[in-house]
Amino acid sequence: MESFERARLDAYFARIAAQFNPVEQTASFLVTHLLPERPAFVRAVATMTRLTAVLPKPKSVDAAARREVEQTYPVDPLSRDRFTEVDSALDYLESRATGETVSLLDVGGYFAPTLADVHNGFTGRLLGVVEDTENGHRRYEDLEKLPCPVISVARSPLKDPEDFLVGQSVVFSTEAVMRERGDILHGRPALVIGFGKLGSSIARLLHAKGVQVTVFDIDAVRRTQALSQGFAVARDREAALTGAGLVLCATGSVSLRGEDFGHLRNGAYVATVTSSEDELDLAGLPHVYTRTQVGDHVTRYQTTGHYFYLANGGNAVNFLHGASVGPFIFLVQAEILAAIRMLASNDLPPGIHEVPAADREAIAATWLSYFNR
Repeated sequence: MESFERARLDAYFARIAAQFNPVEQTASFLVTHLLPERPAFVRAVATMTRLTAVLPKPKSVDAAARREVEQTYPVDPLSRDRFTEVDSALDYLESRATGETVSLLDVGGYFAPTLADVHNGFTGRLLGVVEDTENGHRRYEDLEKLPCPVISVARSPLKDPEDFLVGQSVVFSTEAVMRERGDILHGRPALVIGFGKLGSSIARLLHAKGVQVTVFDIDAVRRTQALSQGFAVARDREAALTGAGLVLCATGSVSLRGEDFGHLRNGAYVATVTSSEDELDLAGLPHVYTRTQVGDHVTRYQTTGHYFYLANGGNAVNFLHGASVGPFIFLVQAEILAAIRMLASNDLPPGIHEVPAADREAIAATWLSYFNR
């Protein structure tokens, strides 16, 4: 990032932080993709909270960004195991923030499995959670009872530009990975599993490139939406897999289970928009499959009479090329900062909440003044 770009970004976040200055500064734990532009957001979080620890998503860490962040803030390893067991989760939080008032800033529902027990057992006070993603939103939504407020920005209109551009980056990276092996998109029927905001963006972009696209979604409403937009809609996932030369998984939950991989046609490519642990049940794949690295970012799975290719080890394919969506990501990051103030006000009941429309309008106006030049 150029020095003038860094200065503009810091000025933008300083303006946002001033607009949404919290009444009380809490401690915070920040889960984030540690991409090249992310240190500016980390600094902004640190102006609004006492940033107790940064937990980078392990498959999306830029080395230079990590070095920059860890010069000033604690950077701890992140895994789902850490927050799956109550004792492990509590031990970690206590080691960093014993007796403090804490906000959890999440990307993907990492804190969800033990949230109720942590809320009850923590020596301090857990104000709540801010969640950034759709799959994380669902993880919290699926809990039987939320013990504290969860502010989700996953379905915010400010996230729409990001979702569209992430779809573009997924298609770009998938094609780049295929071309590295001498393959191309054209002539390969594509199956998009999941027709939410990301899946629908991917389907439209593939169609614009002249690719034949079929959609599968378990939600009947989304299937009707796909049909109305001119896509073939699979009634049966097994048959759809058999006919696809490219499968793009965009559900945020498990798209392909172990038994599904056997239905892939020979030579099919599989790519995802999120981590393999969320999207693919690779552990359930029969052990008769051998794994061979056949390119920098491609693994061939092969058994007698059958083989397919997996991009980027099943992790989000767009992170191979930085996953950049330009300055539009700063809209969502600003909304996360606004959500910090909402939590700090300490007047939200348990349940899922969203940032008010008036705050989103103020964020968009500020963003336009800095980036629409």
